[in-house]
Amino acid sequence: MFRGSIVAVVTPFRNGRIDEKKLGELIEFQIKNGSSGIVPCGSTGESATLSFEEHERVIEVTIGQVAGRVPVIAGTGSNSTEEAIALTKQAVKAGVNASLQISPYYNRPTQRGLYEHFKAVAQSVKIPIVLYNIAGRTGVNIEPETMAKLANDCKNIIAVKEASGNLDQMSRIKALCPDNFELISGDDSLTLPVLSIGGTGIISVAANIVPRDVADLVGAFEKGDIGRSRELHYKLLPLVKALFIETNPIPVKTALGLLGMCEPDLRLPMCEMLPENLEKLRKALRDYGLL
Repeated sequence: MFRGSIVAVVTPFRNGRIDEKKLGELIEFQIKNGSSGIVPCGSTGESATLSFEEHERVIEVTIGQVAGRVPVIAGTGSNSTEEAIALTKQAVKAGVNASLQISPYYNRPTQRGLYEHFKAVAQSVKIPIVLYNIAGRTGVNIEPETMAKLANDCKNIIAVKEASGNLDQMSRIKALCPDNFELISGDDSLTLPVLSIGGTGIISVAANIVPRDVADLVGAFEKGDIGRSRELHYKLLPLVKALFIETNPIPVKTALGLLGMCEPDLRLPMCEMLPENLEKLRKALRDYGLL
């Protein structure tokens, strides 16, 4: 379920509301271009500014459009355990294949608190759970030892989206966790290095605009064509850097707007790019051959 290029899809807005038609078109574009899974309501999908009703609707639209062709791994985490359980149960009812659970943010729990939080969520449902480790956004790191304890104690916690940027930590996760616990890159620029230490794929931001190349990078590696995988890694790298020149998802949503794929509307506190950064993004898109 967690192999290949899995897109963390944006949530398109128009006039302040979710553009359901455009969301369906973006998902169709992903499936036709090799993405092996869809993640709605992640940080790239601006989940933090979606109401509960909107969160539920985005997941429903995604499941309806996907129609069983690839797994849907819905972001249903929260810094409130009770809320995370409620969102996850709601997603299960809608028909998701798995849940992506971000570390509780702002309240900065201890490692014991993280363990108890994720355990409670996992025990509340039967679907697979993917942990999401991104201390740069949440303020707390899930230590490899905590992850290993969760993987051993909760049989439906079966993978992690690792966005720490720390390959040493990711290697320790692979060493400590069960063999079937899957390591997924959470950083587009580290997809190839993570694959090289036993990762299975990427939950990708860049795939929103170049899904075929991201999918082909992972596919080439899996086929043993390291040269082709490396070639795509270096082709993607300047574009990936431009997509993170400001806080995600500001640049990728702006890029989708420049490419005419959806409106570049963001919800505050996400805002328009600085003019100088917008020009750098335009240049990266031109250099890639997209503009």
